[in-house]
Amino acid sequence: MYVPEQIFTNQDLMKYMETSDEWIQERTGIKERHYAHRTEETTATMGIEAAKIAIERAGTTAAEIDFIIFATLSPDYYFPGCGVLVQREMKMKEIGALDIRNQCSGFVYALSVADQFIRTGTYKNILVIGSEKHSFGLDMSTRGRNVSVIFGDGAGAVVLQPATQEGQGILSTHLHSDGESAEILAMYNPGTHANHWAAKNYAKFDEAEVAEMFFSHAMIDEGQIFPAMDGPSVFKKAIVKFPEVILEALHTNGYEPKDINMLIPHQANLRIAQFVQQKLGLRDDQVFNNIQNYGNTTAASVPIALCEAWQEGKIKTGDLVCLAAFGSGFTWASALIKW
Repeated sequence: MYVPEQIFTNQDLMKYMETSDEWIQERTGIKERHYAHRTEETTATMGIEAAKIAIERAGTTAAEIDFIIFATLSPDYYFPGCGVLVQREMKMKEIGALDIRNQCSGFVYALSVADQFIRTGTYKNILVIGSEKHSFGLDMSTRGRNVSVIFGDGAGAVVLQPATQEGQGILSTHLHSDGESAEILAMYNPGTHANHWAAKNYAKFDEAEVAEMFFSHAMIDEGQIFPAMDGPSVFKKAIVKFPEVILEALHTNGYEPKDINMLIPHQANLRIAQFVQQKLGLRDDQVFNNIQNYGNTTAASVPIALCEAWQEGKIKTGDLVCLAAFGSGFTWASALIKW
């Protein structure tokens, strides 16, 4: 894992918007988050820092990595994706680089794709990265506080290799989506939608015979370039789908919630994680949460939490570890691992 040095507390945010430490903690459980350096750190560079650590711990080298999967919603460029920037910067071979755009579920989706490549014998050393630099695109005003207080920057990475023992490794992954409410957690612009998907004008673009739709002064002036979220609606959906996809993973492999040694939920909101824990009847020592210190780092949150839990000795060889995420799309996913 890698997180920037710069820490912004809830009190720090009060300089930019009408909010309070009590208001933020009550709704999200967040106390502070890390923000990347404005110009010296990017989504890709943070991913690279996490990747270096993962590669070293896996006992391999950048030269031996034969595929990259990079999950993010905040890429360095609109295109190309971050995967090729990692390949270039780490001086890897001319290997494949795949970018995953599944927001909060991105890392678990990426892990699932990597798992299939490993199982078929296509690749043997796959680098999977989840990284986000949210701070560059947040509305740091009272208008945007419902979204902006939640998100932080950081990166997590793993190296996936074939298991050396029977019954070890990723037991199964489970991926789902429902686009019925796609617009209630989204960043509409810049995009090509031209208000096609909803009656509401998400994009005030310029009138022209051709083009002049990607960006406009009106979009900037009216705050249409920032992420939008209907928090209560997201919460209601998440507390249903989170437990469902965890149970799906467990039951597929003949387990029950009591068998979990460690659940690593996507760090979206501490209240969601607490609800899921209660719903599944899990003890505090069976669930790892660190959103208090990092905020929601979307695609990076699961690998950051996984790494931190492992570093603290809370995940050991033979443990049953469940990863689960829910996010924009909506998409949700789980992975069950025998460590």
